[in-house]
Parts: sequence; structure tokens; C-alpha cells
Amino acid sequence: MGDVVIVGAGPTGLWLAGELRLGGATVTVLEARAERDPNSKALTIHPRTIEILDTRGVVEPFLAEGVRIPDGHFGGLPDRMDFAALDTPYPYTLALPQARTEELLEARARQLGATIRRGCRVTGLAGHGVVLESGEVVAARYVAGCDGVRSTVRAAAGIAFPGTGATTWGWLGDVVLDAPPEGGVATIAGPRGGLMVVPLGAGVSRLVGADPSTARPQWPGELTLDELRATVRRIAGTDFGMRDPIWLSRFGNATRQAATYRRGRVLLAGDAAHQHFPTGGVGMNVGIQDAHNLGWKLAAVLTGRAGDALLDTYHEERHPVGAALLAHTRAQTALMTAYTPEGQALRALLSGLITTAPDMSRQLAERLSGLDVTYPTGRRVGNLSFPDGTTLFQRLRGGRHVETEVGLVRPDGHLAHPPGGGARIAGQPAE
Repeated sequence: MGDVVIVGAGPTGLWLAGELRLGGATVTVLEARAERDPNSKALTIHPRTIEILDTRGVVEPFLAEGVRIPDGHFGGLPDRMDFAALDTPYPYTLALPQARTEELLEARARQLGATIRRGCRVTGLAGHGVVLESGEVVAARYVAGCDGVRSTVRAAAGIAFPGTGATTWGWLGDVVLDAPPEGGVATIAGPRGGLMVVPLGAGVSRLVGADPSTARPQWPGELTLDELRATVRRIAGTDFGMRDPIWLSRFGNATRQAATYRRGRVLLAGDAAHQHFPTGGVGMNVGIQDAHNLGWKLAAVLTGRAGDALLDTYHEERHPVGAALLAHTRAQTALMTAYTPEGQALRALLSGLITTAPDMSRQLAERLSGLDVTYPTGRRVGNLSFPDGTTLFQRLRGGRHVETEVGLVRPDGHLAHPPGGGARIAGQPAE
């Protein structure tokens, strides 16, 4: 019997696999798809996630390949938050297709010794492990559901997923543009709707937005190129010469959160634990941060360095983060879909405050970037420098606690007081 079966080989599951192997646990990742999805739902890697990559020594390819964007938007407002005010070595987001992010994370997980099996659809839970569509039982001491908003693991474990259904729909199109906007990038918003244009490389651009025509709970149907072209023309006055669609998709603002992130030997992370409108590009980042919190704890329990009670702190720390995520994505959705004259006035007012109220802009940027997360047991610690020339992020690369002048720092970069709210990890330095 293995230590952990992870269901889902997206960014959350792959990062969790690497963290578990770093901590000494055995891991099998099961993915229903036979091949990696070439269409990238996520493009944005936020500053806190870049820090996490640095604490494990794998940040360089992301920095080399990602496009650095020194600011960010809140709810599609035209005035953007300046990330230079953030207390981080990485005051920017990276634009990198999710498919490439997954490729890099999978390479890390495999290098650390994780087993990854594709074409394995999980249909339910067994007494110890999971059952595949083929009838095979993959046994493990713990099961981690990283299998998205329609999580089979969550449903099989009987974990409720309360929230609200969709009331409005956004759209996305990866297309070729014969007449792209100047610089390839555009943000346009008004009473007819809002859209953003972002180049993806190889002559392809992403158009993403929302408009009043689909502000209703009913599913509008599959998006077509003709519909996308007509919608973009209404909003922008041009369709930018779009043709040759690679991927057309819709997404709703259904907002839900798992009632618990842990039920016995079943744990949830990423989209299996929280669903929301993809405003600000935060979903993948919060999923990776879930996995970063869970990985060292579960590995410590499995290898006998901590008691089972440490796993309860995963829900205690990350569930409030998920609740805050849902609150601020709902707020952003309200701003993005404020098509009435009153809504447009509100957008203009708040947008102006981003440039004239620096404290407000900084707080919004900290929330969006993930740098504001604080746990009851301790706050995030920045990249401290040591007399020998090393930094905290470098010292965290072994996945163990690090003693510093400010206190004991957990493997996930937060202060321990002590770790696990009282659960001491065997072999860790004393505070």
C-alpha cells in the first residue's frame, strides 16, 4: 500500500506530489486524461506563487519563460495596481500558459520520484484508496482530491459543496488576430461589456471578457466564433480580424466551497475545494498554495515526524483563505458586470482611488498576489538574508523547518508557533 493517491494531475496535484516526495512520502498521481490538456485555463502566476517556486529551487525556468507584468487589475478596472509596492523579491506576475506550468511541475514531481499514471479515471473511494473505471483498486493510506470543481473524490467522501449557482457567464477565445491592438494588449470596458486581449505567442491571442447578453442563470450554449466576433465588435468596435479559433469556452460565476478540506483520510485542494469566477487569475495560485500547506504536513504525519492532529490544521488554515478568495472574486465579478450607468459610475470612482489612494491599491495588490495570507500560527516570512550569504528561500529548499532570528520558519515559509498549533515535528530545531 502506498502513502498517498492524488487524483488529478493539474498544477495543484502535481505540486502536492512534489512536496510529498520531498518530505519522504510515496505518491501515485492518477489523471483521467490520457494526454495533458493543451488548452490553458490559467495564464497568471502571482508573486506569492513565484516565491513558493523559489523556496524549492525551481523558479528559474518560470522566470526565463514567463512574461513579467509589473501591475494587475482588480475587477477589470482601467487603473491598475502597481506591484512595485509589494514586499517581495518578485513584484510582478508571470504570464505563462498553464500547459507549460504543468509540464514543468510534472518534471519536478517525476524527478523526485512520484508515479504519474494517465488515462486512469477514478470512480470512487475504496476502504483504503480509490477505485478506477477499470475496476482496479489503487490502495493508499490517504487520498488527496485535486480533481477540480466536479471532484469525484469530494462527492465520494460525502463532503458538501455549498454555495451559489451561476448568474452570469464569461467567455474566452484563443484565436489568430490579423489586426491585433497596438502592442498586442488591450483592456476595454463599458456598458456593452468588457474584454481583455493578451498575446499567447505563435500568432495566437486570448480574448476574455463578459457582456450583458449572458447575464442570466441559464447556460447560454457552446460559444461559436461568430458569436465571439459579434460580441467583441459590440464592445471594441472591431473584431481585430479574428480567425482560426484554437479554443472557445464559457465559464460561469458559480461560487462554492467545500464544507471541510479534510474528512478522515481524504483531503481536498485546489478547485475541488473552491469554485469561483476566474477574476484576477488567482485560482491556480491558490490551489498551488493549498498544496504547499498540505504537502509538508501530510509527509510529516506519514513519516512519523508528527501526529495525525497536524492534518487538522490544514483545514483550519486554508479554509479561511478559500472563503476570502470567494469574497473578493465575488466583489470583482460585481465590478466586471456593472453594466448599468450606476455600475459604470462605481467603476470609475473605484478605479480613480487605485491611483490616488496608495494604501488601498497596495492592500488590493497584496490580496490578489497572495502575500496577505496570515495563519493563526504565524505570518508569512520574507526572503531573509543570512551572514553566510544564503537566503531563507534557499534554506527552505530541503522542505524542512529553518531556525531564524525571527523564529522557527515552517517548510511553507510561515512562522511556526509551534508548527501545527502545538504539534511538534520530530527532529525539528527547538524554538
